[in-house]
Amino acid sequence: MAAAALGWDRLPGDPGNGTGASCLQRAFSCNAGEFLDMKDQSCKPCAEGRYSLGTGIRFDEWDELPHGFASLSANMELDDSAAESTGNCTSSKWVPRGDYIASNTDECTATLMYAVNLKQSGTVNFEYYYPDSSIIFEFFVQNDQCQPNADDSRWMKTTEKGWEFHSVELNRGNNVLYWRTTAFSVWTKVPKPVLVRNIAITGVAHTSECFPCKPGTYADKQGSSFCKLCPANSYSNKGETSCHQCDPDKYSEKGSSSCNVRPACTDKDYFYTHTACDANGETQLMYKWAKPKICSEDLEGAVKLPASGVKTHCPPCNPGFFKTNNSTCQPCPYGSYSNGSDCTRCPAGTEPAVGFEYKWWNTLPTNMETTVLSGINFEYKGMTGWEVAGDHIYTAAGASDNDFMILTLVVPGFRPPQSVMADTENKEVARITFVFETLCSVNCELYFMVGVNSRTNTPVETWKGSKGKQSYTYIIEENTTTSFTWAFQRTTFHEASRKYTNDVAKIYSINVTNVMNGVASYCRPCALEASDVGSSCTSCPAGYYIDRDSGTCHSCPPNTILKAHQPYGVQACVPCGPGTKNNKIHSLCYNDCTFSRNTPTRTFNYNFSALANTVTLAGGPSFTSKGLKYFHHFTLSLCGNQGRKMSVCTDNVTDLRIPEGESGFSKSITAYVCQAVIIPPEVTGYKAGVSSQPVSLADRLIGVTTDMTLDGITSPAELFHLESLGIPDVIFFYRSNDVTQSCSSGRSTTIRVRCSPQKTVPGSLLLPGTCSDGTCDGCNFHFLWESAAACPLCSVADYHAIVSSCVAGIQKTTYVWREPKLCSGGISLPEQRVTICKTIDFWLKVGISAGTCTAILLTVLTYYFWKKNQKLEYKYSKLVMNATLKDCDLPAADSCAIMEGEDVEDDLIFTSKKSLFGKIKSFTSKQPAPVTISLSEDS
Repeated sequence: MAAAALGWDRLPGDPGNGTGASCLQRAFSCNAGEFLDMKDQSCKPCAEGRYSLGTGIRFDEWDELPHGFASLSANMELDDSAAESTGNCTSSKWVPRGDYIASNTDECTATLMYAVNLKQSGTVNFEYYYPDSSIIFEFFVQNDQCQPNADDSRWMKTTEKGWEFHSVELNRGNNVLYWRTTAFSVWTKVPKPVLVRNIAITGVAHTSECFPCKPGTYADKQGSSFCKLCPANSYSNKGETSCHQCDPDKYSEKGSSSCNVRPACTDKDYFYTHTACDANGETQLMYKWAKPKICSEDLEGAVKLPASGVKTHCPPCNPGFFKTNNSTCQPCPYGSYSNGSDCTRCPAGTEPAVGFEYKWWNTLPTNMETTVLSGINFEYKGMTGWEVAGDHIYTAAGASDNDFMILTLVVPGFRPPQSVMADTENKEVARITFVFETLCSVNCELYFMVGVNSRTNTPVETWKGSKGKQSYTYIIEENTTTSFTWAFQRTTFHEASRKYTNDVAKIYSINVTNVMNGVASYCRPCALEASDVGSSCTSCPAGYYIDRDSGTCHSCPPNTILKAHQPYGVQACVPCGPGTKNNKIHSLCYNDCTFSRNTPTRTFNYNFSALANTVTLAGGPSFTSKGLKYFHHFTLSLCGNQGRKMSVCTDNVTDLRIPEGESGFSKSITAYVCQAVIIPPEVTGYKAGVSSQPVSLADRLIGVTTDMTLDGITSPAELFHLESLGIPDVIFFYRSNDVTQSCSSGRSTTIRVRCSPQKTVPGSLLLPGTCSDGTCDGCNFHFLWESAAACPLCSVADYHAIVSSCVAGIQKTTYVWREPKLCSGGISLPEQRVTICKTIDFWLKVGISAGTCTAILLTVLTYYFWKKNQKLEYKYSKLVMNATLKDCDLPAADSCAIMEGEDVEDDLIFTSKKSLFGKIKSFTSKQPAPVTISLSEDS
C-alpha cells in the first residue's frame, strides 16, 4: 500500500526526498546505538541521554498517535443493508494511553496501521497484552503486492501472565503493518482490551539521528540502544542521562517522569497479618505498611502503624495435617486422617477420603501462591496480594485500587473412585467448594478462574459489589493438572491511588475432593476383599453400593442410579424418573426413545427413534447497538444415545486461525441441549461463523411424562399454541449442572413433543412466541417439537373394516385408517380380504321353487280330500234315499244308529251346506262317527 493512500507525504523511514535514500546512503548500515553522520558518511555512537536502533525505529511513547500511524474502524457487517449502522463504529479505534495503545472493546473492527519502506530485510517486534479470548486479535504484514505474510503467525494467542513479546520478519521494500481487533462479547460484560507497546522496526538501513530518552527513562552511557527505567522514588525528563531523587515528602513509581506529594497516612495504608507459629505454638497479629509505602507519618492527622498484637495460641492445623514439635503443620501419611491435631489410622473396612480442606489460615499453603497484577500497566509486581488472617484469607492493599489481587491454587491431578472412572458420561471427577465474602463501597469485582493443563485461565464466575458470606461449588470434569485462581479488583478506574483499601474479598474455606496425593479429614467405608493377611479395601464394580455393616458390594435395584460420591447403603440408589431407565453401570437414567401412556380404554405407545438425531434451531436475529447481527443458536438431542449426550456447542473465537480440515483445541461442551451465540460467516467475513459462549442447558434427563410439572420444573402450556387433536404432548424434562448467581438451582429445559401428522420427519422446532430466545427468565428454557413421528404407534384401534357387496359370488373386505389419522408407525393395515358369497338371485329362486312346490302339494291334498268327501257324501245320500223309499217295508230299528257318546251334530257333516274349504276343515278336524243301520231279516 502506498504512503499516499494513507494520507502520508512519505513513508516512515524514508529520509525525506520521497524517492528513497541515495545509493551511497543505502550502502551504510549502522549498528544499534549508532547513527549515520551525514557529513563524513560514518556511523557514530549516540550521546548520553539518547539511543538508536541502528537500522530501526521504536515507538514507546503513546500520549498521542505517533506520526505515520493510522487508526481505522469499520462495522463487521458486510451486508449493504447495514450501511446505515457503520457510522456507529467511527469512535471504535485504538486509543493511546501513555505507555501503550489500547484496542477497542466493542463488536466493531478496529485496525492500527503503519507503513514502512525497508532498505534491507528486517524485523518488527512489539509487546502485547491479550487477556480476553472473546476478542479476535490478528497481526499481519502486507508487501508491495498487497500480499499478507504467512497465515500461521497472523492470529495472536492470549497471554498467560502479563506482557508477551512477538516478532515477525520483514522483507525489503514497502511493508504495511496491521494490528486488528474485533470483540465478540456482545452478550456479556465488556471484555478487556488488547494492549500494545514498544513497537520496534529494523531494516530501515540507517538512522541519521539518535532519539532522546522519553521522560521516566535515562541513558547513562554513549552508544545506548535503549533507555533504562528510573527506579521508584525518582524521575527524569526527556533526554536525561540520570534520574533525580524525589524530595522526602514526595514519591514516584518506577519509570515516572515526575514526583507526587505524599499524602498523610490513613488506616487504608496498612494491613494486618499473622506470623508463623513459633516453637511455643503461638502466633502474633502484625500490622504492616502496604508496599510501596507512599504516605507520610509526619503530616498532621497522619495515623501511626498500630503496635503488634499480643501472642495467641496458633489455630489448629487444617484437616488432614498434624502439628509437629516445632509447631509446623505436616500432612498425615496415606491411610490415616486427622481433624487438624493428631493423625489416626483409618479403621478396618474404611479408606481415607483424600482431598484438600483449608479452613485455618496461619500460613499460606505450599501449593498456593499470591501476587499482584497492575491495573495500570498490567505487569506483575513482587507483592503479596492476599494475606492470612487466622480463620480467613483476605486481599491486601495493592499499589493502586485498580490492581488485581491474585490468589492461585494448583492441584497436580485427581484420584476419583473407580466407579466414577468407569462412567464415561458423567464427567465429574472432583469438585471444589469455597466460602467467600466481599465488602465493597464501589464497583469491585471478584473473579474465579480455572486453568487446565497450563492453558489460559478461563473465567468461570464473577461477583460484582458486596456479597454476603456464601458458598460456591465448581465441578471438575478433567483429570489433569488444574489451577484455580481468585482475582479481586477494587475498581476499574485508572487511578494510581489508595482510596478503597477497606474494600476486601475474604475466603474462609476451600475444599477440593479426590486430590492426587491429598490428605484426609475422615475415612469412608470401603468394600472388603479377602486376602492371605486378612481383608483389605477394594473398589466395588460400577453400579454397586457398599453395605456398611458387612463391607460387601450389592447391585442397585433396577431403574435406579448410584450416588457415585456416597455409595453407602441401598438408599444411595436413587430412583429414575418416569419414562426413563438406568444404564448398565447405574450411573445415569436415560430414555431409549420410547414411551407408553395408559388410558382406561387403551395403551398408547410411542417411538421417537426418528427424532433421535441432533437438530439445530436458531432464534430470530438480534442486533447490538453497533448494528452487529447475531443469533442465539440451540442444538438439541431428544433422547441421546443410550444416555450419551450428543449435542455439542463450541467457542471458536480464538481458533479461527486453524485452517479448514485441521483440528484444534476449542472450548466445547456436550449436553442434551446447549446454546451458543452465532455470528454467521456472511457477517464476519471469516471462513467460518463465529461461535462463542457455549452454555449447557440440559445435562441430565429427569423424566418423560405427559404431566406439565416434574421435579419442580414446569412446562407452561400457554407458551405455545394449544394442541387440537386430543392427544396430549409428551414432555421431556432436563436439568443442567451449571449453577450461576441468577440460576441458583441451575438451568432447566423442557421439550414438548407434539403429534402433528402433516409434518414429516423430523418436523419443526419452535420457540415460545412470547420468549424468542427460548426462555423468559434466563434459567428455564422451553421448546416445542411438532412431527408426525411424535404420534402414537398405530394399533388395531386406529383402523376399521369396510365390507363390499357380493358381486359375482365374491365379497371384498378393505381396512382403512380412521380419519384423521393420529398414529405413526406401529402395525400396518391388514391386506384386503376376499371371500366367496351367495347372491340374492339364488335365494330368490330357491324361495319361488319352495313356494311353488308347497302350492302344488296343497292343491293335490285339497283335491284328494274333496274327492273323498264327494264319495262319502254320495254314498250317504244314496243310503238315505234307499232307506226312505223302503221305510214302509222295513221293520222298526232297534237303534237310531247313534252310539252312546256321539254327537248328533256329526250329522251336519253331510247335511249342512258349506264351502269346499269348510268341508275339508270340518272333515279333517273330526272323524265321522260310524253309521250303523239295523236292517230286519226281512230286508
